[in-house]
Amino acid sequence: MTELTKTLTEKLSENAQKPIIKDIQLDTWFTGQDILDDIKQLQDFFQRQGMGYQDTLFLAFGNSALYVPLNQALWQLGMIAHPVSETTPAKELQKYYEAADYPAIIVESDKIEAFEKYAELTAHYLPLKTCPNLIILTKSGHLAPSKLPTETSLALILNTSGTTGKPKQVGLTHQQLLIGAKNSIASHPLTENDRVLVVMPMFHINAQNIIVNATLLSSGQLIIAPKFSASRFWTWIQDYRITWTSVVPTIVTILLKNETSRNTFKPISHLRFVRCGSAILAKSKEIAFQETFGVPILEGMGMTEASGQITLNPPTAIKQGSVGKPFKIDLAIVKDNQLTKQAMQTGELALRGPQVITDYLQPSPSSFKDGWLLTGDIGHLDEDGYLYLEGRKKDFINRGGEKISPVIVEDVLAQLDFIKDVAVIPVADEVYGEVVAAAIILQNAVKPSAALEADIMAFAAEHLAKYCQPTQLYFMADFPRNPTGKLLRRQLIEEVHQLSLEKGK
Repeated sequence: MTELTKTLTEKLSENAQKPIIKDIQLDTWFTGQDILDDIKQLQDFFQRQGMGYQDTLFLAFGNSALYVPLNQALWQLGMIAHPVSETTPAKELQKYYEAADYPAIIVESDKIEAFEKYAELTAHYLPLKTCPNLIILTKSGHLAPSKLPTETSLALILNTSGTTGKPKQVGLTHQQLLIGAKNSIASHPLTENDRVLVVMPMFHINAQNIIVNATLLSSGQLIIAPKFSASRFWTWIQDYRITWTSVVPTIVTILLKNETSRNTFKPISHLRFVRCGSAILAKSKEIAFQETFGVPILEGMGMTEASGQITLNPPTAIKQGSVGKPFKIDLAIVKDNQLTKQAMQTGELALRGPQVITDYLQPSPSSFKDGWLLTGDIGHLDEDGYLYLEGRKKDFINRGGEKISPVIVEDVLAQLDFIKDVAVIPVADEVYGEVVAAAIILQNAVKPSAALEADIMAFAAEHLAKYCQPTQLYFMADFPRNPTGKLLRRQLIEEVHQLSLEKGK
């Protein structure tokens, strides 16, 4: 056993009689022994099918307690889990299978028929405690080498978010996952008295390692929701006496703006904090959340490539607007093609550490510099070592040589009460090359008008430098997002370009 699998097994045994996982959709609690039983059943099945060392199981199903025994069964055999969103279309799932030729697949029941055309796949019914109707598709005639995993064996393949381009595949080892989970425990900090509500997609590094593995290793309890629900969020927090949860900025915005959310909220003494990551949270929204709900937001930065967490605000020393301090990771700023750790130097973030990958599964030399991972994020450290992000390098708008961070403009416009959400993007301009445009989602009762546009422009003129002010406004019903709620900025630019063409007709 590796240290990761050994420690996870020990924790399950220690908590054999303790309810440690609640699956809200099944309305069932599972003890450590329940999970151990499912692990054993899964291991026996995989071995009977000839699967083992470094075989990859392809997964596409929603939030479920099944993730816990499944991951641990795979890792103990030296196998690899490759989860993707359960919303992935059937044709995309087929492309994954044809490209990688996985020996086994688990997908939602409504996607199984997408694999009926592959004669080499056989469906097996395997009833588990955590998933009574589990069906696993396996490739016949497969036989893996008999070998035990080591600390450097791959355990997890995750796709990056792909918000600015094609997703990359990240391979994480047993050792990297363990380091990332231990850092999450120490920085939050987590104990056996903690109960975490999981609303983030469980195919993502946030849920996989920052939440699930860290909670299991600290003997806490997991309350797994099928997905985020604004109308049920605060009820879940109350009913299950949640001590912390992890969200993204989109969820913060929804909770602030959703009428049911605001009406169902009651003061909570047991909720220590709401952790927020995966994208930049506007400072105005962070302040509004604290004032509205009386719960501190613990903002941090994480990446799949770093096994989860990179920075986090210390719970007792939060700086609003910052994503916190680097935690047990080497972080530097690339400025003028040189690495620096000096305060107030703005540039691209670079990472290094035992939990950070040294390459992608499909090599990408341009993503690394002298052994450092280049994140593509622009930011700076203050005198106290807190990190402030200004956006993605690819997202900056170049207006006649002036580089504009969309985040700065978005933070200002988000202060207007009638704006539900805003995204700032570039549009082409004959004189400046690019100028600032704002795509806006209005509150439900608000309608676009010339007077409203004038108010927005006036507010921008009062609070932003002239070159940062939007020259065009586009009112939209929604923004394109990935399954974790991140804005797909490149897709939004294409949609706005189409709207611009339609306006010009």
